[in-house]
Formats: sequence, structure tokens, C-alpha cells
Amino acid sequence: MSSSEAIRALVETFGSYCWHRALLVRGRRTVAGLLLAGAALLGGGCTTVRQGEVGVKRTLGRLDQQVVMSGPKAFNPFLTTIIKVPVTTQNLEIRSSLPSKEGLSIASDISILYRVKADQVPGILQTTGLGYENVLILPVFRSAAADVCARYFAKDMHSAERSVIEKAILTQMNGVLTIRGFEIENVLLKNIVLPGGLAKAIEDKLESEQEALRMEFLKQRETRDAERRVIEAEGQKRIAVVRAQGEQEANIIQAKGKAEAMRIEAQAVRLTNQLINRDLTPAVLKYKSIEAFRELAKSQNAKTIITDGNTPLVNTLAQ
Repeated sequence: MSSSEAIRALVETFGSYCWHRALLVRGRRTVAGLLLAGAALLGGGCTTVRQGEVGVKRTLGRLDQQVVMSGPKAFNPFLTTIIKVPVTTQNLEIRSSLPSKEGLSIASDISILYRVKADQVPGILQTTGLGYENVLILPVFRSAAADVCARYFAKDMHSAERSVIEKAILTQMNGVLTIRGFEIENVLLKNIVLPGGLAKAIEDKLESEQEALRMEFLKQRETRDAERRVIEAEGQKRIAVVRAQGEQEANIIQAKGKAEAMRIEAQAVRLTNQLINRDLTPAVLKYKSIEAFRELAKSQNAKTIITDGNTPLVNTLAQ
């Protein structure tokens, strides 16, 4: 081997060594980066508090008094836990027996609509815990329901009094739970089941009341019909009276009209006679007699004239 070939071989060997060395260093850096990233992931956590929820951080067993609002939240999973509590309206449904005033047990489905106050969630978790429905709300409801329902008869729970009972239970529950961080929005008594004998008695009573109401309605209807017929008869009577009065007045008016016409006619005749008597002087009468004789003279019929020398009486005989 020549000296030049020996030098070339030496250079290639040295270059290969440097390349492998560089790869080894880069690989170590990559592994170190991955280890650091894994340590970062193991050392921290993240969770999301949804809308309608609030969170409370518990670090080494101690509760933070500040609530965590909705959104993504980072925390150390080795030291801290975020407890989520819903603050929207919740529906707690149960089936319970309610006592009545007469000592009966009335089965009913009940819906308790309640809401947790967001700013009091840390206190609730500290004094009651997450099982507040069974620990606090249900016992308070059973006590209030027993106290209120015992003042009413069983039939009242199946009538319009039910809303009064619901409001009374609601008021009594809020008196206990409001200061504990809860707001009872409504108490609904549903599917109330009365004892068999009582239900039958109530049904019979309701049927009797309905029958009584029906008879009262029929009585009122007959009374109204009778009153209507009386009013119609009174109307017909008044119409007949008015009609008779009208006819009588019409006859009186007609008679008065005839009498007035006769009076006017008599006055006209009297006035005419007065005018005639005033105008028929002896000279006029003599003139009229002469005209009458003149007209008679023109006639071809035979005439008989009887006169006292002043006034002629004519008897005309047709030929």
C-alpha cells in the first residue's frame, strides 16, 4: 500500500467515527427531551368545567373557598382535585307515603325541583358533601311533608287544595335549606293514590254533587223558561192593550173628524144660506121669475101655472 492510500484510509476511518459520534449525541438529546416532556405531563393535569357547573379545588385535603367557573382548568393531579357540582335546576323524583289528617297514608309521586347556589358550593361540600340529596334534601322534605299534610284531609290532596299543600311544603323546606346553600324552586305532588274505600266514597260524593248540580241546572232552566213565558204573555197583553187603545183612539179621532166635518159643512150651508138670503132681494126674485117664465115660454110642453099674483108655481106636463 502506498503512502497516499494509507492517508485516504485513515481519513475515511476518522470521518466515519465522527459521524457516528454525532448521531449518538443527537439521539441522547432527543431522549432527554422526551423524558422532560413526559415529566412535564406527569407533573400537571387539565380538566374542563362545563356550563351549568362550578368547580372547587381540593389540595391535600383542603377545600379552596373560591369556586372555579366554567372553562378549561389546569392543576397538579398529584396534589389537587377539582370537584364539579351542577348549579342548574335539578329534579329529584321520589315516591313517598304522605299522612293525612284522618290518619291515612296517601301514596304519591313527588318531584322536588331545587338548585345549588354557586357561591355556597365550598361550604356545602365541607359540611354536607356530594351526597346532599340523601343527607339533607330528602330528610327535610319528609319532615316538612309530614308536618303539612297532617293538617289536611286525604280528599284535599286530590282536589284544588293540593297546590296549597305544595306551597306550604315548599315554604317550610326553604326555611331550612336556604341558609345551607339550596333553593327549593317547586314541590310537585303527582299521581296521588287514595285508599280504595276513600276513593270510592269520594267518587260517590262527586257523583251526588254532579247530580245535584244537574238538577239545580234543570230547575234553573225551567224557572227561566217559565219566566220567559210570563214575559212573553205580558208582552202579548201589553201589545193587545196598546192595540186596543190605538184602535179606540183612532175611532175617537175618526168620530171627532166626522163631527168636525159635519160642523164645518153645517157652517158652510148656514153661511151659504145667509149669503143667499142677503143677496135675494125682491127685485132679484122678480127678475128670476121673469127669466123662469121666459124659459118656460120657449118649451113646447103644456104648462099649468098657479100663482097668487106674486110667486108662480109651475106644473109642467110632458106632451
